[in-house]
Amino acid sequence: MENKSKQIAVLTSGGDAPGMNAAIRAVVRTGIDKGWSVCGVRHGYAGLIDGDFVGLGARSVGGIIQQGGTILGSSRCPEFKTEEGRLKAVNNLRHQGIDALVVIGGGGSQTGAYELSRLDYPVVGVASTIDNDLYGTDISIGVDTALNIALEAIDRLKTTASAHHRAFVVEVMGRDCGYLALMAGIAGGAEFVVIPEMETDPETVARRLRFDYRKGKAHALVVVAEGANYNAQRLHQYFLEHKERLGFELRVTIIGHVQRGGAPSAFDRLLATRLAATATECLARGESGVMVGLINGRTATTPLAEIATGKKELDLSLLDLARSLNK
Repeated sequence: MENKSKQIAVLTSGGDAPGMNAAIRAVVRTGIDKGWSVCGVRHGYAGLIDGDFVGLGARSVGGIIQQGGTILGSSRCPEFKTEEGRLKAVNNLRHQGIDALVVIGGGGSQTGAYELSRLDYPVVGVASTIDNDLYGTDISIGVDTALNIALEAIDRLKTTASAHHRAFVVEVMGRDCGYLALMAGIAGGAEFVVIPEMETDPETVARRLRFDYRKGKAHALVVVAEGANYNAQRLHQYFLEHKERLGFELRVTIIGHVQRGGAPSAFDRLLATRLAATATECLARGESGVMVGLINGRTATTPLAEIATGKKELDLSLLDLARSLNK
């Protein structure tokens, strides 16, 4: 894509993540700096199919860097999963005179970007998901903010747990990946962490908490990912049913979508800006069919074909670290 007058589009897709707006802002302003015009696609891939485009200028994205969510909106789009839907999306882009597309989102969004690239449409992805389960990046937009929100909740719960000598289970987001639960558990000093990558027996949890209580701990805190084989509700139910035998029950706090909201942290604003700026640089030098992520502290690109098929593994040695720290 040559550095002459061009038009690019940007969309956000999948679950919203704090920092998406900072990424939109960076795409728009770095694009304008290159002499291009920029438009936004409302409501993700559904907007591509419906032709829901809106022009974006430098002032259009003023004052959004500190906002959570996405000013462009996001939605699920089953129609885009069909070849007919994808062809309609590409035809709409070409009809609008849009030369390339930047897709900000997680695994499903980047798989969609890959499908567009297979139709010979220029597209570059930007890594954004609070789950941090996206192949091709060490960390994605929204992770830092979501982790700090979870950590604040854990810190507050530990205060009341200590005051009343109670056991709490805190459920954080993570349907298929336990990154947030594991990191929040380590940083929050949890007694036990339950993640989808490792099946957990509730009796093992009970033994650990009883052992800690006998050592004189004034509280007990379990951090669990929503996708674990025993999530917060199942653990609570098990402990309730066996309360007489176990000797205590678990109080439940589910943080849920609170983790997605709020102002993005400084790290997420900077990460989003760097990744999005690199995305427009890719388009300027004619590189497409890739996703921009952060690898070893530097922005880097990975082919969308690898993103669509690759799997990011959680470092389970960190689970051993969490256990060794619980003394």
